[in-house]
Amino acid sequence: MEFLNAYTFGFCEKRGFTGGVAWQHSLEAMAKTTGCNAVILPVTAWQEHPWSTEIDSEGPNVMDAGDVASVCAEARRLGLKVILKAMVNCRDGAWRAFIRFFDPPVPCEPCWADWFAAWTKHVCRVADMAEANGADMLCVGCEMVGTDDREGEWRALIGEVRGRYHGPITYNCDKYQEDRVAWWDAVDVISSSGYYPIDRLEENFERIRLAAERANRPFMFMECGCPARAGSEFRPNDWRFGQGTDMEAQRRWYEAFTQAVLEHPFVRGVGWWDWHATRLYPEFAGPDDNGYCTWGKPANDVLAAFAEALQGKN
Repeated sequence: MEFLNAYTFGFCEKRGFTGGVAWQHSLEAMAKTTGCNAVILPVTAWQEHPWSTEIDSEGPNVMDAGDVASVCAEARRLGLKVILKAMVNCRDGAWRAFIRFFDPPVPCEPCWADWFAAWTKHVCRVADMAEANGADMLCVGCEMVGTDDREGEWRALIGEVRGRYHGPITYNCDKYQEDRVAWWDAVDVISSSGYYPIDRLEENFERIRLAAERANRPFMFMECGCPARAGSEFRPNDWRFGQGTDMEAQRRWYEAFTQAVLEHPFVRGVGWWDWHATRLYPEFAGPDDNGYCTWGKPANDVLAAFAEALQGKN
């Protein structure tokens, strides 16, 4: 598997966001300053709460096929590969990992069958976009820990998706779940969210390596990153955590993580989280932003150096 040095772009953008030009300038800045060779475009649907069985996949808050086609075309112009990623968020603010229903089902209560029917519809919609735009990979879900043990439903979903999209398929499990998913043989690539503490990288990389070997599948981090906040290098998964803006904390994490990737060749890709599309702040304002985006921050230079190191290895 060719190494994918990707950056997530346009998370939670709404329908029609490609109508202006801000996103184009943002994507070009991402490509030129980080050296990434791929973009991950998340098509994010919405449900009301973790036990809702209705998923809004075509409303005004969800990018449409025209937006996806525009980003894919611009990415190709910039020489980037494209990964489309089906995602869902809960409008009440709950994390999608908590989506779960009674098992066995209880009459008159929300059930797995209804939710998976709605989720499959959204994923198939994204699969159709991936096929139409020649996407280089399709991710069929993200950090859905509460659903991971529904092996039969996931296998059925992936089977249906393969009838629509003919490229490689992955599923983005959450951190610490790489060795807990029983259906990795159904996908082509194992991927996970690599928000691991700076002082626990080696032990987790080794655990993941063993899991990938057992599954006999290539592995990539579909998400990874760290906010620019004091202490976040030890808790990079929590966007609410931190003791104030700290560029060096973010830089230290990126240096440690990129070095770990270079030292572990079983890792065949990374997906940095996340670069803004229409809401990108000016470059000079980077030192005032404590979020994940590396634009205008020392961590961006780390990514550029990482891209050069990858070129040297190839």
